[in-house]
Amino acid sequence: MTPEPSAVPALLPTVPPTRAVRRLAARTDIVVIGVTDSGPVRAPGIKLPAGLAAHAAASGAREPLATAVLPQPTGPTLVVVVVPPVASSPGGGDGGSAPWFGGNVTPADPASTLRRAAAAGVRKAVAAFDGTPSIAVALAPADAAQAQAVTEGALAGALTRLLPVNADSRDAAAARLDIVTDQADAVTHGTIIAYAVAAARAWTDEPPNLLYPESFAAAITAYTEGVASVTTEVLDVPDLAEQGLGGILGVGQGSARGPRLVCIRYAPEGATRHVAFVGKGITFDSGGLDIKTQAGMLHMKDDMAGAAAVVAATTAIAELGLPVRVTGWVPLAENMPSGSAYRPSDVLTLRGGTTVENGNTDAEGRLVLADGLALAAEDEPDLIVDIATLTGAVLSALGEQTSGLFTDDDTVAARLLTAAAVAGERVWRLPLLEEQQEALKSKIADVRSTGPKGTGGASFAAAFLRKFVPSDIAWAHLDVAGTAYNLGEPSGDIPAGGTGAGVRTLIELARALDE
Repeated sequence: MTPEPSAVPALLPTVPPTRAVRRLAARTDIVVIGVTDSGPVRAPGIKLPAGLAAHAAASGAREPLATAVLPQPTGPTLVVVVVPPVASSPGGGDGGSAPWFGGNVTPADPASTLRRAAAAGVRKAVAAFDGTPSIAVALAPADAAQAQAVTEGALAGALTRLLPVNADSRDAAAARLDIVTDQADAVTHGTIIAYAVAAARAWTDEPPNLLYPESFAAAITAYTEGVASVTTEVLDVPDLAEQGLGGILGVGQGSARGPRLVCIRYAPEGATRHVAFVGKGITFDSGGLDIKTQAGMLHMKDDMAGAAAVVAATTAIAELGLPVRVTGWVPLAENMPSGSAYRPSDVLTLRGGTTVENGNTDAEGRLVLADGLALAAEDEPDLIVDIATLTGAVLSALGEQTSGLFTDDDTVAARLLTAAAVAGERVWRLPLLEEQQEALKSKIADVRSTGPKGTGGASFAAAFLRKFVPSDIAWAHLDVAGTAYNLGEPSGDIPAGGTGAGVRTLIELARALDE
């Protein structure tokens, strides 16, 4: 069967015009406002009716992020959202108290809180209005960080029509989105970041018969085209063989759709720091010959969420003009069972000549990442961060709302935990221990791909990846297996379906590297 044509690039969300305003425009259909335990959040220039908080509570807005629609006799409809309280001590640790322990599991600072509230309020506004409303968000951000967060949240709530395949579903959900603030630059930055998250979401939601290595590579090329200081290169199967990328080739050899590798380079003039991102891009994961169950396979179109995050974040960093060099490595493959599929106990030769005894064909992500990490290390960047929907073990350990962080460098851990906190994403540091490295020794190859007993899966996967980065290059691994796809209902800035997990954290990490 001939694969479908590469038609994915056009299927991306349409962002409503978004701007900073000091007062409401003449035509504003809905105003999103907040209430707290202390009463309404009063924004400059917004006149609120008497007894607003009581009316909202009577209409069901009592718990954090609950919303209520309050039509007014004249003027715009009000959507009230209950703004969650800000915790006095957000997070769960200092990020550096031991070689493997860290915190920041629950961002609850004012910016993160307003981001979640803005998303919930705008989502309610879009759902309550028949058509495409003009929406103003009046949550009174106190500074640029809060204004950016409100913008990100408002667009996360507005960009709700991503799941269906037909192109009409990608239309803007609002005619206009006004953020009531005088922080115009912050709104611009928030819009760029929100669109990056939405693009990652859209790719993650795409059905695997439409998004496969060739078509995803075409989508990435189209997405990055014309972005200043960005170049994109795609390697096909002969190129992969020439480059000795046996992990990508081995995983992809069971599919009729050949693997690819995409490299995105952002090289602004004068940059003194260089970070490399590597994203797992398994466009569908059947488990290969170690095949998954039907339930376990159903949503495996999301196994390329790490790749989507790298593409979206790298492009946004360029659009923001951050003075940091970034290289994004995106290995793409489809893991399928067939007569040509790779097998358990196969020995694969990866980039640089390292031989790997394959322990499980459903542990394919680490093999494609290993090739990507080896390539990234050849550029000698200051830091390499890989991101992947890598293990069910991290989901068992941390649940569906917290990503796992692995690194053997406390300074890197602190940087990433801080970046995640600023970005409003939940991250927890997990152990990466020397004995796990020892347990990956193989009798017939340089290294085994899996641990010997089937326990500690997330940590063993991280230990395997570390072997492909020289010890003198700083490295971290983000396992987003639990956070990249939401099978439940939307909540705050977390949508249903693909979530864009990690995009904001990677962008913030790059921004902070220049400090």
